[in-house]
Amino acid sequence: MVRKKRTIGSLLRALLLPCVVIAVLLFFAVALNSLEAGRESEEMAQLEDVLRRSCVACYAAEGTYPSDLEYLKNHYGVHVDEEKYTVYYNLFAQNLMPDITVLENKP
Repeated sequence: MVRKKRTIGSLLRALLLPCVVIAVLLFFAVALNSLEAGRESEEMAQLEDVLRRSCVACYAAEGTYPSDLEYLKNHYGVHVDEEKYTVYYNLFAQNLMPDITVLENKP
C-alpha cells in the first residue's frame, strides 16, 4: 500500500511540471500579444498626432489648412504607410481644422 502512495505522488509530480510549464508559456504568449496590440494602437495615435501637428504648422505658415493629404506629404514630409493604415482626410473649409481619421488595414 505504501508503494501505491509513492506511485500516485510521483505521477502527480510528473503531471504537475508540464502543466506549470504550459501555464507559464501561455501567460507569456498572452502578455506578448497584449503588448503587440498596445504598440499598434500607439503607432496609430502617433500618426494621427503627426498629421494634426503638420496641419497646424501649415496653417501657421501659410494661413490655410492643407487641401489634401498629398499636400502634407509633399510639403511637410509626412509619411504614411499606406499598406498598414488608411487615412481619411476631410477638409470642410480652408480656415477650419480638417477631420483626420487613421484606421488600420486588416489583412
